[in-house]
Amino acid sequence: MKTAVKSAEKPTTGTRERIVRATSRLLQRQGYEGTGIKQISREAEATLGSVYHFFPGGKQELAAEAIRHGDEEFAVLLRAGLGSSEDLAEAVTACTTLLARELRASDWQDGCPITSTALETVGRAPVIEQAVAEAFANWRAIVEERLRAAGIGPEDSRELAGTVISTLEGAELAAQLARSEEPLHASGRHLARLLSTYRP
Repeated sequence: MKTAVKSAEKPTTGTRERIVRATSRLLQRQGYEGTGIKQISREAEATLGSVYHFFPGGKQELAAEAIRHGDEEFAVLLRAGLGSSEDLAEAVTACTTLLARELRASDWQDGCPITSTALETVGRAPVIEQAVAEAFANWRAIVEERLRAAGIGPEDSRELAGTVISTLEGAELAAQLARSEEPLHASGRHLARLLSTYRP
């Protein structure tokens, strides 16, 4: 009996994950308005019934969950870059290098996992706005924690964390539009110089 329950749970978990991942990828590439539930179900190789089973709130609920997924993906990259060196300048340039590599590997299609959806739904989808706000807060907190660990004071760390995230977001969009890594590399160099001036 226990074995039967476990085998029944596995596909269910896998299906939900496929739906979220497919939604995240489509939102990155097409935005919220350009992505439909039917396309999501096709991309995820799931039935429409499965999509609505896991996300009875429909597209908004699914988009919010996809944003949370994108939040975690970007957080993993941030932690990897920021943890790659004890030197802050090297750590922040590692972040921009990782972003540039990932963007090029996707043929310039997979930029920020939440920007398009955030811009298209601002002011009219509270559940999505909440997920977006939480994602940006999470990313800022990751950077702030790293800056605090380097000995930078609380207020400066908080403000610098916002600057780092805003710069990375803008540079990633510029790199995507230009189909070039250079906007990210240039931003990395300038962020490195900025952070170097705050060394205790």
